Amino acid sequence: MTLISTQPGPGTARPYRFPQVVRRPVKGGQVVAAHLPGQSLAVALLLLDAGAGREPRGREGLCAVLAKALEEGTAQRDATAYALAIEALGTELVTGLDWDSFQVSVQVPVDRLPAAVELLAEAVRTPRLEPDDVRRVRDDEATAQRMDWANPGPRADAALRADLYGAENRWGRPLYGDPDTVAGLDIEDVRVFHSEWFLRPGTLIVAGDLDRLDLDALGAAAFAGTGGGAVDRGDPIPVTPRQGRRIVLVDRPGSVQSTLRLGHPSPHRAHPDHVPMTLAGAVLGGAFTSRLNHLIREVRGYTYGIRGDFVSSRRFGRFAVSSGVQTAVTAPALVEAVGEITRTQQTGVTGEELAVARSWQAGQLSVELQTPRAIAAALTTLVVHDLPDDYYARLRESLLAAEVGEVSAAAAAHLHPESLTLVIEGDAALIRAELAATGLGEILTSTR
Repeated sequence: MTLISTQPGPGTARPYRFPQVVRRPVKGGQVVAAHLPGQSLAVALLLLDAGAGREPRGREGLCAVLAKALEEGTAQRDATAYALAIEALGTELVTGLDWDSFQVSVQVPVDRLPAAVELLAEAVRTPRLEPDDVRRVRDDEATAQRMDWANPGPRADAALRADLYGAENRWGRPLYGDPDTVAGLDIEDVRVFHSEWFLRPGTLIVAGDLDRLDLDALGAAAFAGTGGGAVDRGDPIPVTPRQGRRIVLVDRPGSVQSTLRLGHPSPHRAHPDHVPMTLAGAVLGGAFTSRLNHLIREVRGYTYGIRGDFVSSRRFGRFAVSSGVQTAVTAPALVEAVGEITRTQQTGVTGEELAVARSWQAGQLSVELQTPRAIAAALTTLVVHDLPDDYYARLRESLLAAEVGEVSAAAAAHLHPESLTLVIEGDAALIRAELAATGLGEILTSTR
């Protein structure tokens, strides 16, 4: 018997609605919440202005070590007792950090959220930080770093960041530090950083059924025992493209592939051109159907994939392209990539390309913002980047309404192919002469 069926067609798109944002001050901190009626799970996320940008020079990696040390026991209970308490609620601490913030979150059934927030606050505000535990966590992190840096990529990433922003600046060094800076941390570094940044109230993000939650009580639990005034968040760093391209060669003797990292500075996250910039980046390199991927992968066959887009934080951003190619095609792949960036900057995008990018970005937004954790992450973006409460309520419409003219104008204004730093990590003895022959820029050798 043969069963034949007709594939169903697409249904009617449902309207996208971001939940209303609720803000209120509590005990010196701020609670920012989204009401998810009928949702059985709830998320609480403590957001601290203690991101990697706060780490002292030469102490990069402090945040990553401290994040892992938070679960090594508290002033009230040892690591085993704390693990049993958090597991009894059916949850775990999830930590995260970026340049602008440090985040610790829990996700539990709504009725367990008060107890979970108390345990979250206990770990963040009163960690045990025993010397032996911190050293073990540090050594584990340093080992993981050494293993990671033995692979292609991290050295190229570090070389690009240092060239764009200057290694003397914190944002000119790797987000998580490097094996040497992590290995050089001591217990006092961790304790001082914690006392300076983790005892400030911060912001409690809540996503759940607010009819069943007491935001004031949750805030009081999260902010208990904290103090300190507002801190300087710093102004956006001016985007100052360098005159002329530069090739930075990171030698990896014997490598059969070259790792490519191309980039230049770009505006910060709250810049008014963020939406058209994002769409321009999607057309150029942000999607599988992008210009870069089509040319370098599908037409030339130089790589399994290449990606390029705008990434940004509170104070700075960058346009970045990443890929890996066989050693023999390093120079032509680089020439083609720079040429495609130049073409996009000079000629803009087409209506057909923009239609695909708009649909993809808007559809992706609707799909991603479905869970309490995703809503909490979106609220975090509002707080960190000082965006209006209705930002996500309007974002989908902003994406779908973007026109060819404004997206092409954003590409013209924010792509700088003539100022690119071109980092190549590969066998210098095999590729240096061909790179010089491209005429793309002077060649410097990275010492990393």
